[in-house]
Amino acid sequence: MSYDFTSLTADSEKLESALAESDIATVAMVLVQLTEDLSLLDEIAGYIKGPWDYSVKMPAAKQAEIRTRLIEAVRVYAEERRDLPPPPDDATLQRMMSVAVGEPVSDDYAAMMREELALHDADPKGVSWHRDPPQERLDTFHVVIVGAGMSGLLSAIKLQQAGIPFTVIEKNDAVGGTWYENRYPGCGVDTPNHFYSYSFEPSHEWTEFYSKRDELHRYFENCADKYDLRGDIRFETEVVSLRYDEASASWDVSISGKDGAEETLRANAVITAVGQLNRPKLPDIPGLDTFEGPAFHTAGWDESVDLAGKRVAMIGTGASGMQTGPAIAGAVDRLTIFQRSPHWVIANPNYYRFVSPGKKWILEHLPYYARWYRFQLFWGFSDGIHGALQVDPDWPHPERALNATNDRFRANMVRHMERELDGDPELMAKVVPNYPPYGKRMLVDNHWFPMLKRDNVDLVTDTIDHIEADAVVMADGTRYEVDVIILATGFHANRMLWPIEIVGRDGENLSDIWGEDDPKAYLGITVPKFPNLFILYGPNTNLGHGGSAMFHGECQVRYTMKCLRDLIEGDHRTMEVRKDVHDAFNERCDAAHEKMVWAHTGVNNWYKNSKGRVFANSPWRLVDYWAMTETPDPDDYIVR
Repeated sequence: MSYDFTSLTADSEKLESALAESDIATVAMVLVQLTEDLSLLDEIAGYIKGPWDYSVKMPAAKQAEIRTRLIEAVRVYAEERRDLPPPPDDATLQRMMSVAVGEPVSDDYAAMMREELALHDADPKGVSWHRDPPQERLDTFHVVIVGAGMSGLLSAIKLQQAGIPFTVIEKNDAVGGTWYENRYPGCGVDTPNHFYSYSFEPSHEWTEFYSKRDELHRYFENCADKYDLRGDIRFETEVVSLRYDEASASWDVSISGKDGAEETLRANAVITAVGQLNRPKLPDIPGLDTFEGPAFHTAGWDESVDLAGKRVAMIGTGASGMQTGPAIAGAVDRLTIFQRSPHWVIANPNYYRFVSPGKKWILEHLPYYARWYRFQLFWGFSDGIHGALQVDPDWPHPERALNATNDRFRANMVRHMERELDGDPELMAKVVPNYPPYGKRMLVDNHWFPMLKRDNVDLVTDTIDHIEADAVVMADGTRYEVDVIILATGFHANRMLWPIEIVGRDGENLSDIWGEDDPKAYLGITVPKFPNLFILYGPNTNLGHGGSAMFHGECQVRYTMKCLRDLIEGDHRTMEVRKDVHDAFNERCDAAHEKMVWAHTGVNNWYKNSKGRVFANSPWRLVDYWAMTETPDPDDYIVR
């Protein structure tokens, strides 16, 4: 594969200064890749203690040497007009990965990481036809996508590339899903955004390592524009129902426009991309509807309300609460935070950092750098910690941790809290959870603890009894008079695909099968009795151990696209997952969850349903789910 290295050597000072701002472990992987000199791996292995840039303990002189050697390698490639070297073999790739993250990476990652690194392929998860289908077959096969958020846009891009006609139904007046709807102060991503982006559409213009809402929404707007998707999106339109018609082997999609006018579309297949966290959940607190001031959910932020000088109550201390609180504490007269239970909080120095101009330049111009950097984020934020979230039956302190590594995580986070709170015993008693780390969604410290020390901030952990016209009243009778109530109380995650009515084969209603809070699907994607219905971000696909919803979304969309390819190329009408396959998968899933931290008996979280079954999270490593969804098995389906 050719690459114009003269663009790198044209301005040697630019290259040198940009390399000075780059991550040395990532630079070293690029040098190994270009020179094919594996001895460098032995030279640097002892200095890399983890996947993060701040985990590298390499002397400055050694770092300078590696950067100089890379500049020389680039110069040779430019002068000799060399092509890029062939991809490394699996053994070499495994060795490079292990050195890059400072710990052993097992050999079952080689195939997935060869794809994820995409060293020679711009879109490794792309799906191509085995043979070009007749145009009339494509013209008569129509897909409806429900939702124009991350997964919906991804599906639209892939269908467009395959030449399959589609229509996207979006209830909002813009694309972006959660990054359009959520506008609360401090709103941002808690996954590194160089990993939180489509693998085939990297952005080298992120201003922060963890971007805020506006920049994330702009990314999806740009993707919609680049792929010219807007003409295929019906905005301000909601899907009311999906009804399978057995005679025509198609779906009748009932939609309602902004003016209330209803219409029915016919689709050969339906892809739901509505997410798990898109229907705000209001707390069941007596008297909430009697409060006379503004009261709103973080996902429905009222931008007309000026919080300056107001007495504000914030109910909830989850992800949105932790981002909102520090963002408004300096403006309000008093912020009273009502906490039901504390969360474990990770300190991450990169969370506050901006991406330097040199780092942006290197990410865009130095071959292999962006992909190796993405792999390091992949490991550090997902599979690298998966083992620490599993029960060690011989561990003597199950009430506080699951295993020795999990206990070390706990100790590190408690030390961080003590440093941030100056060891304040009253606050420490309120903020240290009594369950193992990762039992609930992990949060990234957003200056939360310094906020708690402010004179105008109170953290209340007593039980709310009711709300009055101007106050929040506790069970012991204490009244907190407030002007505004902010509800950081999460979403109806257990009511997946609600409120859409979905009726499949034999008149089966999906809401009857799933009940109030027990959704199940094969691979989180397909359900028996619902042919040609593909669910994205469905049951048991949330990532409780980190990772990227983008990565999981791409796995699900590739699987869906290959199913559609099998239908169209085989000239089939429908495919429906077999019940025994579906049930066996969910049994394996439940068994795997029994070993995971979020199933811990002492933990209450939104991952579980009312009977304690974990319905939201995936128990698998990302490499496991990648392998499960890489190619559909025809034997898993009834094809008609």
